[in-house]
Amino acid sequence: MTDTPQGFDTLAIHAGTEADPATGARQVPIYQTTAYVFRDADHAAALFGLQEVGYIYSRLTNPTIGALQNRIAALEGGAGAVCCSSGHAAQIMSLFPLMAPGRNIVASTRLYGGTITQFSQTFKRFGWSCTFVDFDDLDAVKAAIDDDTRAIFCETIANPGGYITDLDAVAAIADEAGIPLIVDNTTATPYLCRPIDHGATLVVHSLTKYMTGNGTVTGGVVVDSGKFDWSASDKFPSLSQPEPAYHGLTFHETFGPAAFTFHGIAIGLRDLGMTMNPQGAHYTLMGIETLSLRMEKHIANAKKIAAWLEGHEAVSGVTYAGLDSSPYKDRIPKICPKGAGALFTVQLKGGYDACMKFVAGLNLFSHVANLGDARSLVIHPASTTHRQLTEEQQIAAGASPDTVRLSIGIEDAEDLIADLDQALKAAG
Repeated sequence: MTDTPQGFDTLAIHAGTEADPATGARQVPIYQTTAYVFRDADHAAALFGLQEVGYIYSRLTNPTIGALQNRIAALEGGAGAVCCSSGHAAQIMSLFPLMAPGRNIVASTRLYGGTITQFSQTFKRFGWSCTFVDFDDLDAVKAAIDDDTRAIFCETIANPGGYITDLDAVAAIADEAGIPLIVDNTTATPYLCRPIDHGATLVVHSLTKYMTGNGTVTGGVVVDSGKFDWSASDKFPSLSQPEPAYHGLTFHETFGPAAFTFHGIAIGLRDLGMTMNPQGAHYTLMGIETLSLRMEKHIANAKKIAAWLEGHEAVSGVTYAGLDSSPYKDRIPKICPKGAGALFTVQLKGGYDACMKFVAGLNLFSHVANLGDARSLVIHPASTTHRQLTEEQQIAAGASPDTVRLSIGIEDAEDLIADLDQALKAAG
């Protein structure tokens, strides 16, 4: 690699990887190993004491996973990254160093249903709490922050509705409060938006989705901007105060911009064990090589299909931000200048029953609990991904009972429109 800044597509193929030093293999090998032989006793002691970087045990570090971490950090413009077993694991990993019993976060109401459940229910078992706020109301975001707030959390392009968050405005609020902004960039990917460029401290992904792009593996990642001053206050003792497990080592003082990344491996993966497997990392590395090509086709199809749906007599609304009718259209040039993504919802005039018939009548669209696949996908959130929420929460999240979520794939748009048309007719 050279010192000259490189373009997205070059980084997507080359960042974080070199030819295998042992064999010359051009593609990153799958290092399917549990442990690694130490050179000697001093080498082992240095690794365990965080005095030397290297490989100990694949719950912590692995060369295949390391290559993926380096590539994603380069694409997101981060100082480092830690991969883990899923997007949900990434959310816990991002918050683990920041939180303690009695602490809280402020999160957008427009989130994936599973995230809302994790934040509102599972957090209670850790003694954490979450206040959900409409992030279009910046005054409400400010008002929700108190002395115990340790982070603000939102999605770049919200799942399921495809709403675009004003990241710059939210980051300014986080900066004023002296707390990190965590952004889930799953539905945008770094091809459409790099949240760190808009002031985010941490970026999380479900790598299961667009980054891998073929529906084969689950995975997650936390990317650290390396720009937050963890020692500016006493709010983040895990990073700014001596760590007993490492003989009083202070992560921020010792590792500087890499403090959060080192903590994620040395504490997070060590104790939580949310490890990605090497084969999954390999699939994701291969998927990222074609990310920009896929995203361009995803977006072209989504624009065409959303416009067609908006004019259909059975449809009462389409939430795609790329439509002229969308209240979020003005945010595209600033947040996602290459396009509004390929995830959006459709409201049917026939309500809940029509949605169920519509989903059942589709042929090319696969009815699955996933998004970001090369294949077009469909789901009725109110009866599935957001089923555990109250109807009020469903509406706030953009998943009301009359709503179907579409993840537009890279097939021929005309074939997808034909499939949607016959299913809408069948649904009455």
